[in-house]
Order: sequence, then C-alpha cells, then structure tokens
Amino acid sequence: MTGSDETPKTLHNSSRKIIALAALAGIVAGAVAVYVMERPSGNIVAATNGNDKCALKTEAAKAVDKAATGAVAAMRGAEAPQSVASLTFTGPDGKPARIDDFKGKTLLVNLWATWCLPCREEMPALDALQAKKGGDDFKVVTINIDTGDDSKPKAFLSEIGVKSLELYRDASMGVFNDLKRKNLAFGLPVTMLVDKEGCQIAAMNGPAEWSGEDAAHFIDTALALK
Repeated sequence: MTGSDETPKTLHNSSRKIIALAALAGIVAGAVAVYVMERPSGNIVAATNGNDKCALKTEAAKAVDKAATGAVAAMRGAEAPQSVASLTFTGPDGKPARIDDFKGKTLLVNLWATWCLPCREEMPALDALQAKKGGDDFKVVTINIDTGDDSKPKAFLSEIGVKSLELYRDASMGVFNDLKRKNLAFGLPVTMLVDKEGCQIAAMNGPAEWSGEDAAHFIDTALALK
C-alpha cells in the first residue's frame, strides 16, 4: 500500500474497509479486557520534571487537534500533554528501548497485536506513512504486544510485505497497561503522537487510514511545531 501503485478505486476501498473496522474498535476494547491483563512491568511513568515540561504544550496539542481531519479525525489533541519518555519496550535488535531514545524526533507510536483485526488492516497504511514521511525528524514506531516470542508478528509483517516498519515488541504488555492507567488506551490499536521531547501531544483508539493526504497533513502540522 505504497500510494503510486494503487488505483483510486483500490485506495477508496481500502479506506472504506479501515473506516468500517474502526467500528470494531469498541468490540476490541471490550475484548482487550479479557486478553490484556495487568502484568508487572518496568514501565513507571511518574510525575516528573518531564511532565511539568509537557504540561506547557497545550497550544501544540490544540494545533494538532485542529489538523486532525478526514481519515484521521479520531486523533484528538491532549487536554493535558504528559511525558511518555520513560515507556520501555524491546527494539528490533532485541535490546531494551525507550521512547526517550528517539529524543529529537517526532513519533507516531502505535500499539498492535496479531489477534486484533483492525490492527492488521491498519498496518499497511502505517508502513506507507513511514515510507513517505520517515526520516531524521519523524518515525512510525509500531509496538507489538503479542505474548510469547517474535514468530507470529514477524510472520505477519512478512506476509503483508512490510518494508519500512521495524518490529518493536512488548510481550509483557506493560506499555499498554501503563497507557491504560493514564487513560490513553482503551482497546487496540492505540496510536499516540509524541513530540521531540517525549511528550504525548495527541492520541486515538481505533484504526485510521494513515497512508492518505489527511494523515500527511496531520504529520506535517506536528513537524512544524516548535
């Protein structure tokens, strides 16, 4: 789903499918109560100086909220931006990684699982967004929360031909549970816009068509923030 190879009809049908699947987010939110259990994790997102700094970014949150239209209209600016810099997961190399490791880069952070149908349908669009916009100042970070080893998520990404996304993982599901405690995660997928200083500026629950012009405009607005 890389834009130039798609016909208008194919893109339209894909968009309609993702929009329809957004209606399933409520069902997934209910199911997630069964599948996602509270587990101990190293993710402690405390009220620190980082949060104090992030709390001053309400105007930035309002700007991206206004830019979230059309296919990404469900993305809402944070009423009280907060730090997520300390969220910890596993990088593509198998070593621990944190949001803070990407300091200086705007991130679109997406939590997904192979058993989540809307997540699976959304993934090609996220791959296309990374191919289109990814670089020194922006990155799509997709964090898989399947329990067990890497075999299922790796097989799925290979099957759909993902070329631009890297596999980040949190088999403990600690990231999801910490975001749930912060009232940012209610089901899957969960997507957050995180600024260059690790502040959560906007968030949404449910899928979106990230490969289109609405998403590009949203990301361009985020990149223009100071």
